[in-house]
Amino acid sequence: MAIETVGVVGCGLMGSGIAQIAAQAGCKVVVREVSEERLNKGLQSIEKSLSKFVEKGTLSASDRDATRSRLHGSTKLEDLKDCDLIVEAIIEQLPEKRELYAALDKICGKQTIFASNTSSLSITEMAFLTARPERFIGLHFFNPVPLMKLVEVIRTIATEPKVYDDAVSFATRVGKVPVRTSDRTGFIVNRLLVPYLLDAVRVLEGGVASIEDVDNSMKLGCGYPMGPLTLLDFVGLDTTFYIANIMFEEFKEERFAPPPLLKRMVLAGWNGRKAGRGFYDYSDAAKPRAMQLG
Repeated sequence: MAIETVGVVGCGLMGSGIAQIAAQAGCKVVVREVSEERLNKGLQSIEKSLSKFVEKGTLSASDRDATRSRLHGSTKLEDLKDCDLIVEAIIEQLPEKRELYAALDKICGKQTIFASNTSSLSITEMAFLTARPERFIGLHFFNPVPLMKLVEVIRTIATEPKVYDDAVSFATRVGKVPVRTSDRTGFIVNRLLVPYLLDAVRVLEGGVASIEDVDNSMKLGCGYPMGPLTLLDFVGLDTTFYIANIMFEEFKEERFAPPPLLKRMVLAGWNGRKAGRGFYDYSDAAKPRAMQLG
């Protein structure tokens, strides 16, 4: 099935990016939010992103205008009824997702493919909340969506092979490099990344090295674009803590267990860049300063 009309549920950081790249790729896009305020904020974010591409010369003004014309915002789920594919990008809480999928099942035709952008929850569990588990897949995009090239395409034991192939083709169409994986907690990237980030916290917690020296070691010694503690601040300490707990619950392996320091920072609300402080103080965003955590 050719995917031409795409629905996106949620117009936050991830949803707005997914809506943007689908519209840029020539799809008709309907993005839905729960309120006009949230919808307008998301659409403004898309507009700002498109303007940056035009300023940099990577997108023409005419292509920007064409993208705008294919993008439609709504606060009504009913406006998603004719979509070929619906990508859910709402809060990472199963009860909210259960309610959403139950409503979409009643609205959408049997041909519509459902996809979740979750980074941590079970695709299988969500698929069997619907009446179409064979037409349910995971599409895990990365932040910021318009710039990051990767998307994990996740199948379950029930996913139809043709649906999976269609999802991979869609990921390619929107300019991403799809990697195929099955429904295992953490998929590929978080399965490898989360233990690395947690070990960086353990190194700091154990007094092996300072914040700056941990980050510089991985940047200058391994060629990483940013150090693990800086990356934790960027991703969000609360987000990493949440994902790590899910992975530990699944595998019961020590490497997935959040270190005490991470837990205490989350309890303090020091969740990284978005909170103004994490492993670094972002009072001056241009010159973050390492926090004193001892």
